[in-house]
Amino acid sequence: MDRMNPDAATLQPDACYLALQARDARFDGRFFIGVTSTGIYCRPVCRVRMPKRENCRFFGHAAQAEREGFRPCLRCRPELAPQSVAWSIQDASYILAHQAARLLDEPEAWADNSPSVEQLAKRLGVSDRHVRRIFEAQFGVSPVQYLQTRRLLTAKQLLADTDLPMTQIALVSGYQSVRRFNSAFVEHYGLNPTQLRREGTATPAHGFAIRLGYRPPYDVQAMLGFFRKRRISGIEFVSAEGDGNKTGRTLAIESAGKWHKGWLVAEFDETRHQLVLRVSDTLHEVLPIVIHRMRAALDLDADPMAINSVLHESFPHGDGLRVPGAMSGYELAVRAVLGQQITVAAARTLAQRLVDRFGEPIATPLPELTRLFPEPAVLAGAGGDALGQLGIVKQRQAAIVAIAQAVAEKRLALHGGADVQATIAALKELPGIGDWTAQYIAMRSLRWPDAFPAGDVALHKAMGVQGGPHPARAAQAASQAWKPWRSYAVIRAWHAMTIPQESQ
Repeated sequence: MDRMNPDAATLQPDACYLALQARDARFDGRFFIGVTSTGIYCRPVCRVRMPKRENCRFFGHAAQAEREGFRPCLRCRPELAPQSVAWSIQDASYILAHQAARLLDEPEAWADNSPSVEQLAKRLGVSDRHVRRIFEAQFGVSPVQYLQTRRLLTAKQLLADTDLPMTQIALVSGYQSVRRFNSAFVEHYGLNPTQLRREGTATPAHGFAIRLGYRPPYDVQAMLGFFRKRRISGIEFVSAEGDGNKTGRTLAIESAGKWHKGWLVAEFDETRHQLVLRVSDTLHEVLPIVIHRMRAALDLDADPMAINSVLHESFPHGDGLRVPGAMSGYELAVRAVLGQQITVAAARTLAQRLVDRFGEPIATPLPELTRLFPEPAVLAGAGGDALGQLGIVKQRQAAIVAIAQAVAEKRLALHGGADVQATIAALKELPGIGDWTAQYIAMRSLRWPDAFPAGDVALHKAMGVQGGPHPARAAQAASQAWKPWRSYAVIRAWHAMTIPQESQ
């Protein structure tokens, strides 16, 4: 079962049925079960009565189940499942197909337009026909069917978890009109969208709550500890150890030429392997972006089984660790520059000064959240004297202004849908940005699982290569055994240095 692949052609039905019987959360989102006697498809963790083996069909993706006429279960809710993120460094068609899926899954990859097969092919540098062929060969559905399922499941989640009006749900889910939205639901699910509204859903005093699933194991305390150590007062908070597993922050998102500013709070529900995300009403127009960013920031779509199969032998105490991402790739890039060649504590001090000086005040119901991180246009126009007064040296001043200008002018995209190698190259062309910073940004902002900051001194120490003549070269050579999960190896190596020797 460790080798179970989410692609339909390689699923092992008997192994899938065993995972279903065990309701094993490790397989959540890796496959779905269509029950022929009910016409409904479920997640492996569904708590309904166990269907007979002969009534079960297994699919690698929700889109495959929907193409065969199955409707999503209203109890286990397939839209809550973590996405299946597969990586390869060998098969070109495999890589291309999964890059296409990754682009379709990334709401920020298409600016203000809905993606088309033609646009997708252009982004990938191949023909429309080739995209359709390799996509259908890999996933068993066309790109259009895949995207349609994503939109429907996004809408279904908003219908179930929020009280947003139908018109707003239709628009934020990617539909141009309520009529098309209603038609899609009737055609695919045989239901009117209003029939999917959940009655009696508790509404928080402020904002609304959405549930997001993840696969265990997940070291929640390690993730929150990583963010707690880097927390900037006013824009984010992390609950103290023993005081709940919660984090929150302010956020500004630009979409369609408009800034949407608000706040969010995320709390782990470890019993259900879910994250409860509470979002301010001011961010409802960009909810798909908020949800996608939160999934990336807390690495909710990671597949621990695939990662651990490569890294467990080298890092036996890191099976639950994830790669911390960022709610804003631009913000992360600025903070990465501030952290060049200094301690985490010193970088946090500089970032705090930057927010206090340039961050915009914001009113929230949470006393811990009072400011926003400075917008790109603000730092792009910041003078050297103003940044210098904060204790930021000239080289980093130039790097911060260059990043801010590139993002403000939309010459640089720092999210999971960006071309990784092209973005790394573009970053390294900016003043003050070297390989370490570019790789660190790729790891946390671009969500590249194979990033490797070979020049990191702490990494050299963790790997035991710091005493050699060329530690970066030695680290790079040793890291080849960890492909394509070197970002996770880096996090595990850093974390291992914080564990008391006797507990290892």
